[in-house]
Amino acid sequence: MGNFYQTLQVRVSRIEHVTPLIKRFTMEALDGSELPPFTGGSHVIVQMRDGERQYSNAYSLMSSPDALGSYQIGVRREEKSKGGSAFLHDKVAEGDALTITTPNNLFALDDGAHHHVLVAGGIGITPFMSQMHELRKRGASHELHYAFRADEHGAFRDELAALMQQSSGGRVSFYVDSKGQKLDLSGLLGGMDAGAHVYVCGPAPLIDAVRQAARDVGVDPSRVHWEQFAAPEQAGDAFTVVLAKSGKTVEVGAGESILKAIERDGTVPVECLCREGVCGTCETRILEGEAVHFDQYLSDKEKAAQQTMMICVSRARGGKLVLDL
Repeated sequence: MGNFYQTLQVRVSRIEHVTPLIKRFTMEALDGSELPPFTGGSHVIVQMRDGERQYSNAYSLMSSPDALGSYQIGVRREEKSKGGSAFLHDKVAEGDALTITTPNNLFALDDGAHHHVLVAGGIGITPFMSQMHELRKRGASHELHYAFRADEHGAFRDELAALMQQSSGGRVSFYVDSKGQKLDLSGLLGGMDAGAHVYVCGPAPLIDAVRQAARDVGVDPSRVHWEQFAAPEQAGDAFTVVLAKSGKTVEVGAGESILKAIERDGTVPVECLCREGVCGTCETRILEGEAVHFDQYLSDKEKAAQQTMMICVSRARGGKLVLDL
């Protein structure tokens, strides 16, 4: 079932311009106490209010899990922002208070891996920052492959290089698209030994390419881990959702999520923190029909079981779903 997140108030103690599109926000507890512990790859959900509008966005923690005096997140201003990244970039200043959730980790390092291959694209570098702190502390063997469009968009390169210098078992490679530098995924994944795991975070095309390359070279899917904090574009045919408890029937449009359709109808309250398929708070039991799952919260086994779904991103396979709402 969905996580029961706790929320806490933090103060933005520092804002840094890292690239033309990325800012780093450092946040501290209002009373100066230590923040809750987390592991590499964890995220928090930042809840924001802008007048009558509310936003909830998940952001990876990029600071060291050993430095709990503050949390750090990196935020890219999205060209098609739905409000969250634009709000943080344009309206949040040093000294402002924010509400965040306690950390959760859906992108943890595999404890049984003998080697860790990290593949980042653009702002997808952020979860690897905290993971690399953890790998350095473990003394674990790892390599980072970081691709970005141009030199001015390569965030945190100096810090990454410094982390690697402090690590006895790691190496880093950068790939700048404007210079024609390409990452050979087939060669990279085809050369992994049986004890290695690969982790990818970044734009959807990069994630899809890594997963496909892993399939092509025979890497077991259990050794491939991925994370993307962006709701997929809602696409597909319209369908009908029957809300069994309330006796309501809701029509979901071709470009609409089930959650938005229920909210538009306005009669059944549904809790959802992230709206990106990562937090688990909108997990809903399926009574009839099948879902096409787009979330990152349920395991592959849970998705195949068709018992529950995340209504903020997932859709119906067919024309009708009956949900326990």
